[in-house]
Amino acid sequence: MTSSRPARPDKQALHPRNPHQGRYDFDALIRTEPALAGFVILNPYGKRSIDFADPAAVRVFNKALLQHFYGIRHWDIPPGYLCPPVPGRADYLHGLADLLAEENGGAVPRGKRITVLDIGTGANCIYPLIGQREYGWRFTGSDIDSQALAAASAIISANRLEGQITLRRQTHPRRIFSGLLDKAERFDLSLCNPPFHGSADEARRGSQRKWRNLGKQAPGRKLPVLNFGGQANELWCEGGEAAFIGALAEESLGVSGQVCWFSTLVSKGTNVAGLEARLQRLEADTIQVHEMGQGQKRSRFVAWSFLDRAQRQGWRAERWGPVSEPTARPGRP
Repeated sequence: MTSSRPARPDKQALHPRNPHQGRYDFDALIRTEPALAGFVILNPYGKRSIDFADPAAVRVFNKALLQHFYGIRHWDIPPGYLCPPVPGRADYLHGLADLLAEENGGAVPRGKRITVLDIGTGANCIYPLIGQREYGWRFTGSDIDSQALAAASAIISANRLEGQITLRRQTHPRRIFSGLLDKAERFDLSLCNPPFHGSADEARRGSQRKWRNLGKQAPGRKLPVLNFGGQANELWCEGGEAAFIGALAEESLGVSGQVCWFSTLVSKGTNVAGLEARLQRLEADTIQVHEMGQGQKRSRFVAWSFLDRAQRQGWRAERWGPVSEPTARPGRP
């Protein structure tokens, strides 16, 4: 068993391939999505921004980003569903691409031969959309929420991505992989953005603390209960993040021959050691912790495989064939 923490050149910066570097060009974004103009404000430093305490502003901002950078022309989510920050989600995908490149001669494998399972894809369908546009990968998104899947399906259909992104419902709310996959299915990657909090009250208190830290609790101003929105299953579960990723690790053993690399975001750094220890007990062959930096925010994802290096090389040769990295990114306008 091997465990490692691959280095990033600048842990405060976004991934080098992430297009969301530096300040946003609001003139360009408004040309892409004119509705954004009504939500642009000046921040305390006199720079143009949006009010991240306003769910409507965040939703339109995401629409502009997804259209401008990824050619997603139709995107919307039902009120109250999670509206995720796009740059951080893109960073996770670029990190996973590097993980695959490590065993592909350094070249990022692209195209529909690469199959990815998104656990908890949500109404926003953000990972499949970005991953398909950036790398041409095929995605299967799963969720327990039928309304979220209906919203994600509408996005997929509106952007004519039915052949690239498919959805399925996990009918057992307390299960993750169990009962989800057909025995013949194989995925090169799985990814997951787990629920962060241990209860609805903890989620509310977390948002209130964040607004205080950002200086947004102006007297007399009514702020949303939850920043970025989110349904219960998107934000919290019994035991919080530690319990969820522990269950994810346990269930991954049951499909260890069907997924080459498992992965999950781990928002709380203190949860990493527990996940690594559990994976060691489960006899994962390889465990990697990838640090990510997004300005002042720090995050990371943990990836593991039950296949040894020779088995992974055989997997790559059988499923990918000769894979070279083209100069243009599939789907990028």
